[in-house]
Amino acid sequence: MFATSLAHSTFRIVLLFLVAIICGFAHSTQVSAQEPVSLQEALATTTAPVTAPVMPYSTEQLLGDEVYGDFVIGPGKLELTINPGETKTVEITVSNRTGKERIFEVVAEDARGSSDPNQTIILLGNDRGPYSMKDLVSVPAQRFSLPHNERARIPVTIHIPADAEPGGRYGSMLVSTVSQEAQPGGDGTTQPQSAIVARIGSIFFITIPGDVDKSGILKEFGTVGNKKFYQKGPINFGILFENTGSIHLTPRGEIRVVNTFGEEVGQITLEPWFVLPGALRLREVIWDRELLFGRYTATLVLERGYDDAVDTLTYSFWILPWKPLAGGFAIVFFVLFLIRAFFKKFEFKRK
Repeated sequence: MFATSLAHSTFRIVLLFLVAIICGFAHSTQVSAQEPVSLQEALATTTAPVTAPVMPYSTEQLLGDEVYGDFVIGPGKLELTINPGETKTVEITVSNRTGKERIFEVVAEDARGSSDPNQTIILLGNDRGPYSMKDLVSVPAQRFSLPHNERARIPVTIHIPADAEPGGRYGSMLVSTVSQEAQPGGDGTTQPQSAIVARIGSIFFITIPGDVDKSGILKEFGTVGNKKFYQKGPINFGILFENTGSIHLTPRGEIRVVNTFGEEVGQITLEPWFVLPGALRLREVIWDRELLFGRYTATLVLERGYDDAVDTLTYSFWILPWKPLAGGFAIVFFVLFLIRAFFKKFEFKRK
């Protein structure tokens, strides 16, 4: 009986051991099934689509599908008046006409006027200008990709601090893109490409109202090069204006031309043009009229662009078409010579 009981006990122990082994194996299998799969297996089994970066700006299709090999920025100039503590948002556009998708970059640069009359405006790159605006403006994204024949609309936000001093702030929102030009090699293959950077911009004239210094002066008026004698038109006039204040000015006016007898023979309307603070700006205008002869006097009446201030200057010049005159005199002289020779011969025959 003892042997039978021992046998039963042994059987129970073996059975429990086998059950423990089977449970341990099942638990091991379950743990292994919960372990993470490899990166390659995850990429191979995933079905979620890969989404492209969201375009930061709204776009629209351009009319037509011409390829001009360039891009266009608009508008070319923006004049804004913003009070201290205020924020204003305006829009510039970038139109891609290059023929392919391009990456564009938008940055703000300060600008200043120039003492060189022939240089309209100077962009300062990373430098800060005397009337800096770069810290006042912002865009949602500096870089973006734009397909060919599409136009992006870029909101530009201008914030004027509450403690900002009155006056002008000047700069440009510059848009640039890089094109790659392949260089053909001597063996017929294509060599490494060289990058060509193109950039254009929209000029910003920001005025902060308040007690500002508006002052300027008409320095000179006359013909370009101070010429006094012409053979014929057109006549190229030059107007030299200096801004001595702290804010940009927009002078305008007209030129009237009279002949020797005081009769008005020409009038030129001068549309407003800008002159930045501290700048000396040359404005050239052309007067073109046929059949001119004699002495003429041009009178410039210029409004400086503030407080009804007006400057007036005159300049006189001559138009003497000496080549036609010389030809005419030569013909008259030749005709008189023939007439005189004819009558001399006629008198000789009568004698």
